[in-house]
Amino acid sequence: MTISGTVYDITKKTPIESVSVLSTSGKGTVTDSLGHYFITVSEKDSIYFSYLNKPTPKYPVATIANPGAFDISIMRKVQQLPSVFVKQRNYRLDSLQNRADYAKIFNFQKPGISSSMNPNPGGMASIGVDLDELINMFKFRKNKRTLAFQRRLVSEEQEKFISHRFNKGLVKKLTGLNAPEIDSFMAEFRPTLEMTQQFNDLEFGQFIVEAYKYYKAGIKINKTVFRREYP
Repeated sequence: MTISGTVYDITKKTPIESVSVLSTSGKGTVTDSLGHYFITVSEKDSIYFSYLNKPTPKYPVATIANPGAFDISIMRKVQQLPSVFVKQRNYRLDSLQNRADYAKIFNFQKPGISSSMNPNPGGMASIGVDLDELINMFKFRKNKRTLAFQRRLVSEEQEKFISHRFNKGLVKKLTGLNAPEIDSFMAEFRPTLEMTQQFNDLEFGQFIVEAYKYYKAGIKINKTVFRREYP
């Protein structure tokens, strides 16, 4: 059976793109630009939604009253802006700006004690301790929060890099797929960060074409078999 619907923000008015829709049996898709999704499941499955690494509770398929219109709302911060003309975003400029905005977080390192040898007037050397670093070591909660935020920023940056290369325009051009199939294909064969970093443009295109052959034939395969092997 199939479950379809739309994912909105908490206002239930604004659809959200690129929300992952997953089943407990391992199938998945992502919402399109209008927040729509379409996923094939079994009656014993449960489905859940994930946005920016924040999953929702699981919803048993058997309890969904209207499988053809299973709409949900998820929390996200939305900035309301007046209607203006917006130029297409540049991934590289956005990435550089994000690094600049959060430079202190990206450059944060867990504090440790450092010492130095300081000669005194009598010719003897003494060991000094950096008091600032010593104090910072005891800011456990602040350090923990900062490291967690740093990991989240790095994870989001990596996911944006994958999405930048593995985009709908390229996939549609190479496969001819349209919604909802293109969403299912992209969820199933979304490349790993390692693959995205390794492949040049030609290799990346070949990966999409080969993956599509398996998808079209209905063959389940571990996408990591496409990784480049080094001698």
